[in-house]
Parts: sequence; structure tokens; C-alpha cells
Amino acid sequence: MQTRNLGNSGLSVSAIGLGCMGMSEFYGATNETESIDTLERSIEIGVTFWDTADMYGNGENEKLLAKVLKTRRNAVTLATKFGNVRGPDGSFLGINGRPEYVRQAADASLRRLGVEQIDLYYQHRVDPNVPIEETVGAMAELVREGKVKALGLSEASVSTIRRAVSVHPIAALQTEYSLWTRDVENEILPTLRELGIALVAYSPLGRGFLTGRFRGVNDLAADDWRRYNPRFQAENFDANLVLADRITEAAEAKGCTPAQLALAWLLAQGPDIVPIPGTRKISRLEENAAAAGIELTKDEAKALSERVPQPSGERYPAASMAAVNR
Repeated sequence: MQTRNLGNSGLSVSAIGLGCMGMSEFYGATNETESIDTLERSIEIGVTFWDTADMYGNGENEKLLAKVLKTRRNAVTLATKFGNVRGPDGSFLGINGRPEYVRQAADASLRRLGVEQIDLYYQHRVDPNVPIEETVGAMAELVREGKVKALGLSEASVSTIRRAVSVHPIAALQTEYSLWTRDVENEILPTLRELGIALVAYSPLGRGFLTGRFRGVNDLAADDWRRYNPRFQAENFDANLVLADRITEAAEAKGCTPAQLALAWLLAQGPDIVPIPGTRKISRLEENAAAAGIELTKDEAKALSERVPQPSGERYPAASMAAVNR
């Protein structure tokens, strides 16, 4: 597996990471044994940049990773996040970026993960009620204390990013980026490159849509949250099938799977892009990892960008969209 640097943080990570959220929640039924097998296999094949958050499974995802980390900590670059607050029943209580909460959340994550240090610690969503300077200032204290190696932001605007770096270096911005979510190319990506910050791309496969596996809403489990995602709803689903079908056609011509082509396209956007596709299955993990060996020329990547239309529908419901890019 190739590696890529996260800005100037000194962290070198696998070119393709592993999003762990779905191992505990959101995408239908979960299976702990299957997930642990996938985590262990990821280390074997070099996919060692793991992404979690304290809100995934309301802490359970971090506890899941701990079962592997207890013997393989040194093999993994570990990223987790704070800021989205949930109640004991799983209800969402809002966003908290207050300095005292930063420390509380970090200590709780360290306990659940069973580690002494978090490699990359993100603010999951920006708290509009707390100046970013105060939040990042508290995060910087964690670095000085050795509890965290490097800092990241998620779904932050250009102005927020610039204010944050005035307090402490930011290694990475995590945001949605894929063939069906390209708005970061307008202002955010150029700013990151100016400041020497990597972009960690979540949902690089369009929450699975770009793989061509879904042909209708009923292909999703009844408890799959994607049913509430505008791009998966009836009025948009059929229109977006054109997008998925064009990726499938291009993948067949390239001799790879649609998922591999979508990931290879992201990798071709620059050495500062690190996609973190999520999966619970070893077969999907291995398929995604193989994308690192697929090279797209600049002309091929450009042609794919031009061939794939913009999707129909927002990437989140209205309430969730209000919390991104701020």
C-alpha cells in the first residue's frame, strides 16, 4: 500500500484508509465478529489509517476498535472525532466545541479506545456558538500534553480553517469528496493546498451509490439512514442512476470495478487527498485497497469528471446541511 502525508504533521498514512462508522451504526445490521475480522485484515494488507468518532454507535465504535488495538496499536494510524453530542439513548443533543468539553471528550475517547495517544483528533462539526480559536486552543493543549499527535477539522469553511491555523497547525480537513460531491474544488481545496493541509475524503463512494449496487430505495435495509438522504429518495434516485451507470461503463473500459475507479479518480486529484471508504466486509476492503494500484492519467481523470453529471439532491437533509461548511 502506498502512503501519503497529512500536511506537515509528520503523519504518513495509507493512501486509502478505512472508515469504521458503519461497523457500529447507520447502515443496517452490524456484525462484531465480521467487523473485527475486517479490521485485522486491513492491517495485513496495509490499510492502516482508521477513522472513527465518539458519536459512532454512541461510543461503541471506539470500543470495537479497541479490541484490535490492544495488540496492534503500533500498526495503525488512529483518527477519531468529537463535537457531535448524543444522549444515553442515542439522541442527538447538538454540537459542543467548548474548551472544557474538548478535554472531556478526548479523555473519554482515550479510555474507550484503550490507547494513550490519538494520532489525529478532529473537531467533527464546528460549533457556531464557540469561537474556533477557543476550540482549537483547547485541542492544542492536548497536543502539548501528548494525548494527541495532530489536529484536524471536519466540514469547516475557508474562513474557519484560516482562523484555526492561526492558533495551531491543522494536519487535515475531513469533508465529503467524490465524483458526486465536488463542491470542495471551488474554494476549500485551493485553500488547503495554500496552507499545506491534507484533505481526508469521507463517503468517497457516494455512500455506496457509485458502486452501482443500488437500483432502487428498496435495496436499502429498512433501518438504513440513507433512506432519509435526499440523493437516495425517490425523486432523485432514478436521476442519479445515470451517474452510477456512467461510472460503471467507464470502469468496464478500464478493467476495474466502479468502486475502484471512483477511488482511483480521487487519488488522481492529488497526493494530498486520502479517501477513507467504509466497509464491514473483507471482500469490499480488499476491492477498495486494490484501487491504489490503478493509475488514471490526467486526461482520463478529466474525462471522467466531465462525463459524470452532478447529482440530483443535497448530500444531507436540511438540518444536517446547516452544520457543514461553517
